[in-house]
Amino acid sequence: MNVRLPAAERRRQLLDTALEVFAAQGFYATSMNDVADAAGVTKPVLYQHFASKRQLYLELLEDVGTRLGERIADATATAGSPHEQVEMGFVAYFRFVHEHRSAYRLLFGGGSRRDAEFADAVRKVEEHLAASVALLIEADIDPDHRRTLAFAIAGIAEGTSRHWIADDLDVDPDVLARQVADLAWAGLRGIHRIDG
Repeated sequence: MNVRLPAAERRRQLLDTALEVFAAQGFYATSMNDVADAAGVTKPVLYQHFASKRQLYLELLEDVGTRLGERIADATATAGSPHEQVEMGFVAYFRFVHEHRSAYRLLFGGGSRRDAEFADAVRKVEEHLAASVALLIEADIDPDHRRTLAFAIAGIAEGTSRHWIADDLDVDPDVLARQVADLAWAGLRGIHRIDG
């Protein structure tokens, strides 16, 4: 029996279900029928919420990026020092990856980068994350330098997570965060203005 949910709850349920299906099968191998079947709804119900498979996938990329960004922002907002901000940011990132591997694979897996429109959506997520990180960097440097460092820090988190997932490592996300935060903090402490 299919329970009738309010529209917002149904949309959330469809996004969560679609995330798992796309993460397991990829965009091209997944049909709207697959998503509807997995969600326990009819295809017309799915189309009431999403005009196309492409629109659904793009919304998923944005949704995952937003949730990851909110996790990091919430964690760094409670930090008591710049060093703690760095560590808490990585803790939030790696806990998200640990708890939502399918979401992370969808966002940063190879499939999203092979399609220009999806790659652009992922790039917007990366830019948003880097912009958030840039606001936290306390150094006497120009905005372009700050932005470059922010992308480097985000890249450290992404590269570490790719290795973690690809090799299916059994690592505590908090321990991983402390290890990576030590590297990032040591680098950030040595930042100075480069004129030229």
